[in-house]
Amino acid sequence: MNTSSVACSQSCEESLRRYVHFASESCVQELLMSASNDCGDGWKILLTLDNGVEISKRRSGSLHIFRSRCLLRSVSPQQFITVANAIDGDKQWDPDLVEARYIKDVEDNLSIIRLKFGENSKALFRKREFIVYERRESMEDGTVVVAVASLPKEIAAGLLPKPNNAIRGLLVQSGWVVEKLDDLNSCLVTYVLQLDPAGWLPKCFVNRLNTKLVMIIGNLRKLVQTTPP
Repeated sequence: MNTSSVACSQSCEESLRRYVHFASESCVQELLMSASNDCGDGWKILLTLDNGVEISKRRSGSLHIFRSRCLLRSVSPQQFITVANAIDGDKQWDPDLVEARYIKDVEDNLSIIRLKFGENSKALFRKREFIVYERRESMEDGTVVVAVASLPKEIAAGLLPKPNNAIRGLLVQSGWVVEKLDDLNSCLVTYVLQLDPAGWLPKCFVNRLNTKLVMIIGNLRKLVQTTPP
């Protein structure tokens, strides 16, 4: 590789690092704001499940942002995040997921990941993939935040060309906020999601399936509570 090619590669790497660094910091702050608002700032509670999971939404542009919350007893924030972010275990709490693999690490707490959904997934995800960054942040008060969102199309294509048989969706923002409670063995978990699956689907259909998708926090809750610390 000649000198100019090396310089160009280094410049692209630095541009990628800077974009993902600042975009992920912004996503972390948005997630913290979503977790701190109970029924204010436009949030509307949709339902409260028997297992204690509360689901709410608020409008943002043409799509809604969905939020799911639950209290986990005898589970620490780190224990929850360890299980939720075990990339090989994602299929245990998200049955539609076919593959999740790391593409590269950008910083110590910041990675780029490919999420792939197959032919048997729900209509919202069928034959779709998402190229996302994942940022993991521990706050001074013990709160743990995991922010996940799609890279812009041009950047994603440069890292990994889109397969001809897949649609590349857009994860506008998503992630976990896990707050440590006064009871050291308990935590409050908030999961936030805003998704544009790309390809044609009625907006009402997308929003309805988003509501179902956010219920995976219930599946994850069961998994965490049965996994040894």
